[in-house]
Amino acid sequence: MAYILENQILKVTIAEQGAELISVYDKENAAERMWDANPNVWNRHAPILFPFVGKVTNGIYRYKNQEYQMKIQHGFARDLPFICESSTQQSVTYSLTSNPATKEIYPFDFKLFVTHSLDPENDRILKIQWQIKNTGTESMYYSIGGHPGFRTPFQAGEAREDYYLEFPGKKTLHYLLLNPATGFVIPNSTYHLELENGFCPIEKTMFDRDALIFENTQVETVRIAKPNKSPYITLTCKGFPYVGIWSKPAGEFICLEPWFGRTDNDGFSGTLEEKPGIQLLEKAETKQIEYQIEFHQ
Repeated sequence: MAYILENQILKVTIAEQGAELISVYDKENAAERMWDANPNVWNRHAPILFPFVGKVTNGIYRYKNQEYQMKIQHGFARDLPFICESSTQQSVTYSLTSNPATKEIYPFDFKLFVTHSLDPENDRILKIQWQIKNTGTESMYYSIGGHPGFRTPFQAGEAREDYYLEFPGKKTLHYLLLNPATGFVIPNSTYHLELENGFCPIEKTMFDRDALIFENTQVETVRIAKPNKSPYITLTCKGFPYVGIWSKPAGEFICLEPWFGRTDNDGFSGTLEEKPGIQLLEKAETKQIEYQIEFHQ
């Protein structure tokens, strides 16, 4: 089951499974803008990462002197069916509610709403909103993130490495990398990305060590730019503490990933409350988060 949003320029498809954005068809260019989820490369389009971003050490985390197993990466929301709460031609809202199965591996009561909507003022902008509700009787710890993958290159005869990343107004950025042997963040090691007028080329080896992770709200706007440096995709994520940028070494896509939270540090052995990037919702509290994607002409 999937719902379609449509305006004069974009035809957008959101699946019931994982409330995942699976297609953005650009009618003006007669072309798909999202990665096709080729199972031989990466079998996702734009999964929602909840209640964790990345992995936990040994697939186990501790909360209130009890161990919980979270063997899968990026939590469970991306693999569960959501319920459609409302839909129009311009917007659809899905929800996921905690249940006995989720509470076996994540001991909190919650309701997660995911809304995709077309911008009424710009036909090329898609907005994504998350609303996380703590429906339990105690504080709730969580992370949440987006993982949209964009088809890159766009035109036949181009290569991914002909494109650029653009960080408007930035000169230098600092990022974290993962230990390739474990898949966890290397603590106390920061790498530098030097930019020329905000641009850096997408190099063939850029993702050999998995994602580049920008923390401390360094990045609130990031763009994939075409070979002539004109805009291709713009992600705007005001107030997000983390942004990951990732692809498979041979993948014809780029993921621009806005996160509230991140994977564990290599060797982390603390409790859930001490997890890097963990977010807190008090009893009966709701957190609303929004980002947007512009699919340029």
